Amino acid sequence: MTWIKPDKKTKKNWKIQDIDKSLKKSLEKKRYTHTLGVANTAACLAMCHNGDINKAYLAGLLHDNAKCLSNKKKLSICKKAGLPVSKIEEKNPELLHAKVGSYLAMVEYNIADNDILNAICYHTTGRPDMSLLEKIVFIADYMEPNRKQIPGLETIRAMAFKDLDDTLLLILENTLNYIKKKDNQSDLDPMTQKTYEYYLSLKSKK
Repeated sequence: MTWIKPDKKTKKNWKIQDIDKSLKKSLEKKRYTHTLGVANTAACLAMCHNGDINKAYLAGLLHDNAKCLSNKKKLSICKKAGLPVSKIEEKNPELLHAKVGSYLAMVEYNIADNDILNAICYHTTGRPDMSLLEKIVFIADYMEPNRKQIPGLETIRAMAFKDLDDTLLLILENTLNYIKKKDNQSDLDPMTQKTYEYYLSLKSKK
């Protein structure tokens, strides 16, 4: 997605320390702890895979900036900003936090880098042909140290420092299997399935 900044002047130039302080105030304590875990894990993965460490940390820090907003607020922001809302998202507005988070990162925190904005936007669903930064934030969100222990997590944590695409595919597979076992599959964004099929096809061609 190409993000076009609206005609609005931000009131300040945000430093990383300012963003951290702002998020500490706006996020619930558990969510803020998770946020720091993702930022640090993303930086480590970037270091391992020759990515931009500073961009990875910043994207990780901002990835859940809209997570603690009410569903009503998320829908309101989408309407005012002209952000598309699918029928699935309308029924389950919690799915909008990544999209809204990208928008707020741009208009509130003055982030102009499209790669960072996309890394925030797709950190829950992924998308076909993700950038290195997008993969890193997606994976870091799943495996950061504060995540509760789930089957296969240690394998994913070890794999992530060797092959991002294989790690991405395994996370997507686990996510789809988990959601499909639920009686109500309203949490399934079609983009997750598309992303899984893309990387499965990519692996079969190697």
